[in-house]
Amino acid sequence: MKTEIIPQESSRAEAYRMWMSSPMPMVTFVKTLDVSRLVKVSKRTGVKFNTLLCWCIGKAADSIDEFHVLLEKTKLFRYDKLGLNVIVDNCQGGISNCDIPFSEDLQQFNHDYQSLTAQVANECRNLALDDCAVIGTSAIIQTELDCIVNQYTGIFTNPFICWGRYRKHLFKTTLPVCIQFHHVQMDGGHAAKFLQCLQDVISGLSSSAG
Repeated sequence: MKTEIIPQESSRAEAYRMWMSSPMPMVTFVKTLDVSRLVKVSKRTGVKFNTLLCWCIGKAADSIDEFHVLLEKTKLFRYDKLGLNVIVDNCQGGISNCDIPFSEDLQQFNHDYQSLTAQVANECRNLALDDCAVIGTSAIIQTELDCIVNQYTGIFTNPFICWGRYRKHLFKTTLPVCIQFHHVQMDGGHAAKFLQCLQDVISGLSSSAG
């Protein structure tokens, strides 16, 4: 379910006034995460690393109210549920977009992730969730990346999180993660809180969760 918000009567009133007409309203943060726990849980449970990371992103974002609010053209809407968008290599050699509903139950999320991405890959058709505040993701695992800054077209205002290949060190594994967000939706403090919460979710991930 989504509900329209009157910007001037919301906590985003000043941000809406300042940034609604900005030609480049997107902000990008980069944080290097310790994903050692994520790698271990992935190997022990058989749940793919990127699937686990998407679940952790949803878990961290679900606790921050601003991630439930999206700007659509000039209107603000609040959503009850979150979704994660992933980019899928399809059977025709191209790419397709797949929205996956976030579930607190990791097993359910993993099931949805595998079944929906397989469907999209085989049918070569995008799958969109209209009843969720969708967080975009992109995993460029062909190489290690320090930073990714996505293009801004004005069509999509959803927060966008991307990463490359993780880096193995002697005692830990790290991964730089970039988050791009619309300044009308949230401020830097909200994005910083999310990144810290994401690290906490990853560090506290249990093998039994899979």
